[in-house]
Amino acid sequence: MKALGIDSSGMVASVAVVEDDQLLAEYTVNYKKTHSQTLLPMLDEIVKMTELDLSTIDVIAVSAGPGSFTGLRIGSATAKGLGLALDKPIISVPTLEGMAMNLSLCEGLICPMMDARRNQVYAGIYRFEDGSLVVVEDQMAVPASEMVEKLNGYQQPVILLGDGCDVNKALFTEGLKVPYKIAPSNLNRQHASAVAALGIVYTKQGKETNARDHEPDYLRPSQAEREREERLKGEKA
Repeated sequence: MKALGIDSSGMVASVAVVEDDQLLAEYTVNYKKTHSQTLLPMLDEIVKMTELDLSTIDVIAVSAGPGSFTGLRIGSATAKGLGLALDKPIISVPTLEGMAMNLSLCEGLICPMMDARRNQVYAGIYRFEDGSLVVVEDQMAVPASEMVEKLNGYQQPVILLGDGCDVNKALFTEGLKVPYKIAPSNLNRQHASAVAALGIVYTKQGKETNARDHEPDYLRPSQAEREREERLKGEKA
């Protein structure tokens, strides 16, 4: 089975092609460019370098959220457009599950953490059993301090990853009472290869959807939606 993976949930833009257990190609950029500028040129370069016929793709796996609202919309639109053009199904891979997949050979708890601003993080808790991803606590939007309390409650070593680690290092140093490590730079951010690999697993589990029906999972309202709701509450008061 051959899967195209797309991740534009954060600053990183990443495109990959995985066939069964083999990574054929991956193009990942962590730089200040909009994903609308990067995703399709990256895919085009992969197609050229590997002489890939996109019609041979079995499924398109896309990081479906949470993450950057703009990034998720661009990734979703790209996946939907390709899915409709190629008549291929979509696999919506939760962003944090894709990140956890980076550490599939690690023991203990894995906690991907993305900066959600306002002192919050998007985070989840996972582990691997016999090589399979197990969701210990599903992805959520919570204050970073609450995530620290959750991890302390498990009383187990944990590996942290994601840009949420960068902004909360002091909090971890002061608050985490369990042994922890932060994943190295080559494993610390989103990778489309992990999304594609999970896409193959989830396809075999029957989780694919029609491209027309795919929607990103923002996990919480956007800032514009929150501000609108606050204005409406103020008008009613």
